[in-house]
Amino acid sequence: MKIRQPIKPQLDSQPIEPPKKPAMPELAVFILFAFMITLFGLIMLYSTSFVMQGSSYFTKQLVWMIIGLVAGAGTVMLGSKRLSDWSPVMILVLDVLLVWALFCKPINGARRWIQLAGFTLQPSELGKVIITLFMAKFLASRTRALESEPFWKVMVPSGIWVGPTILLVLAGEDLGTTVLLGSLYLLMLFVAGMRLRYILPFALVLPPTAVLVIQKFDAMRWSRLTVFMDAESYKMTSGYQLWNSLLALGSGGWTGVGFTESRLKLMYLPENHTDFILSIVGEELGFITLLTVIVAYLILVFVGLRISVKARTRQGMLIAFGMSIFIGMQALINIGVITAAFPTKGMPAPMISYGGSNLLACLIAAACVASVAIDSAIPDYQDKLLAWAGKRLHFSRPPATGDAQQSS
Repeated sequence: MKIRQPIKPQLDSQPIEPPKKPAMPELAVFILFAFMITLFGLIMLYSTSFVMQGSSYFTKQLVWMIIGLVAGAGTVMLGSKRLSDWSPVMILVLDVLLVWALFCKPINGARRWIQLAGFTLQPSELGKVIITLFMAKFLASRTRALESEPFWKVMVPSGIWVGPTILLVLAGEDLGTTVLLGSLYLLMLFVAGMRLRYILPFALVLPPTAVLVIQKFDAMRWSRLTVFMDAESYKMTSGYQLWNSLLALGSGGWTGVGFTESRLKLMYLPENHTDFILSIVGEELGFITLLTVIVAYLILVFVGLRISVKARTRQGMLIAFGMSIFIGMQALINIGVITAAFPTKGMPAPMISYGGSNLLACLIAAACVASVAIDSAIPDYQDKLLAWAGKRLHFSRPPATGDAQQSS
């Protein structure tokens, strides 16, 4: 009589069974759409900012794009798994940066940015990538705990790691990113196998609690939560920005008023180069182009999720899922805000809005998804790549003393 061996949990380095087909076709589509969206963002940034700011914003965004591409190439070379393994240290560094930002000069009443050597860094943007990497590593190594003690061995310890980071983002008055990070955390728990009875209480209790707290202690944000339902009535006060966004979208019609021909960007629509840049897209290029951008986002996210399904390891699956979902949620929130479907909040359009930190985070996220796709075709490719690079650069072990004497 054969004794059945206990089933071992799928750890971060163990492949998901059965083997999937490599995700290389999806990788090609993913890279193509990520590049097209980023390039489109640069073009539209030139249009929205050139009249008022010259080429300053365009040049800075171009520099950040180059930095993001270099960081993305480094991410692919190192491998998303290795970065995920380093994520506990990254979270600690991120917390330090978020505390640092709280003591920096506020911008528009919020303390989200660190100004250093002429550059401005928003740590909370990088938090989307780092939290995804951390949750992927943590959940991939807790497969059995998700079955036996999901609350005490998974939700509580992960919350101890991630919770302070989310609270620090909230302390910097970045409500939009706080909501995104909290949603991303719960979604990754659910996809990893956490039962809904542990997740739903948080999803059902926290939002109304937050609304009550905002209503009582933050009049400015409460007005944002209510004005979006009737922007016209507040078009000269708290609904000014949203009303002008709707005017821009409406005046563009199907085909737009023409590239660079926007009137609302001439000091009428605030933040038209950042959070409301898609409103100018709608005005200048029309509803058809705006709908094309939305479809491009949908394809990017769908292909990213396809890559996660084809991932070779559980950790890779969670990385690709988290990165794709955070880009999708950010695009959804931004489009919802400019169309008055959601309350107004600071949430840039991924890869399109002006902002180096947002662009850097999105390009690193895209590189992480690409790394998972490559790993599905070439297992542990990053080790082979680094070994090949070492040989090409003649990195070798120095000869031992005995070997040197024999050779002489």
